[in-house]
Amino acid sequence: MWLPGQARMSQALAMGTRNLTTVVEFILLGLTSRQDMQILLFIVFLTCYMVSLFGNLLIIWISNINPRLFTPMYFFLRNLSFLDICYTSCVVPKMLINLLAVKNTISRMGCATQMVVHMSLGGTECYLLLSMAYDRYVAICSPLHYSNIMHPILCMKMATGSWVIGFINSIINSVYTLQLPFCGPNVVNHFFCEVPTLMELACTDTSLHRTVLFFCAIVVAVLPFFVIFFTYVDIISSIMKIRTTKGRRKAVSTCASHVIVFGLFYGTIFFMYLRPGTIHVSNQDKMATLFYSIITPMLNPLIYTLRNKDVKLALKETIGKKIGV
Repeated sequence: MWLPGQARMSQALAMGTRNLTTVVEFILLGLTSRQDMQILLFIVFLTCYMVSLFGNLLIIWISNINPRLFTPMYFFLRNLSFLDICYTSCVVPKMLINLLAVKNTISRMGCATQMVVHMSLGGTECYLLLSMAYDRYVAICSPLHYSNIMHPILCMKMATGSWVIGFINSIINSVYTLQLPFCGPNVVNHFFCEVPTLMELACTDTSLHRTVLFFCAIVVAVLPFFVIFFTYVDIISSIMKIRTTKGRRKAVSTCASHVIVFGLFYGTIFFMYLRPGTIHVSNQDKMATLFYSIITPMLNPLIYTLRNKDVKLALKETIGKKIGV
């Protein structure tokens, strides 16, 4: 029987420290225990993973070889595509293996690696989306100064800062979580090692750790969210001042893809990390994590290619050159 953190701690103390065992591996329950569903899910998520890899690699490739896309916007998009490849790759391969395996275990070190990488990439994406929003803000609100403001050095600093912030956030939360004593049970009701779910297994009070997680989420997720939100308020205000319908449509088209990606990512992040106390519904947690870790990275390249005229034109030009048309 699983007990709340305080109760498990009291029980462990009553048993005496000599009887405590340290968990060296965790069992991942995954999405379902039904064999027929596991095969179906394996096919579905393998397909999602391949689409995500192909789509994001395509964006990286086309934006690197086509001069039309040598702009700050596509520099950040290349970073986002690379991030999405890493994001899905730190979760999906292990999940696919577990869907076909008899015993779904992961070592403590493997679990720690998943946590560090996943949280690092999540924090990076929050600030990378902020950098992309700032790029669109300058392009629409200060078009005459765009080339002077968004120079390559600034873009590099913004992208590097996003990766550094994500890594620092990951180290703080992962170290706090891994310092917790895990003396049983070792069954993780998830398909990978995510910090909130793992905290449920600690045989001690995790109030302080949850508070740290909550405040880190505010700095890494909430702060850039509000900056992006108010940035787009200014962008919409500037778009409304454009006199021609064609000009307004062009301005909206340059922002629409980013707004969709922003909404998809932040909606599930807020659901997962910004709930008060210990409110957790396992199936809902799994679906939220599934969405922002697997589905969103798969949709991002589709959103940017299907809604972006520059990318579609660059693809036509490049493919035309390759086949000699």
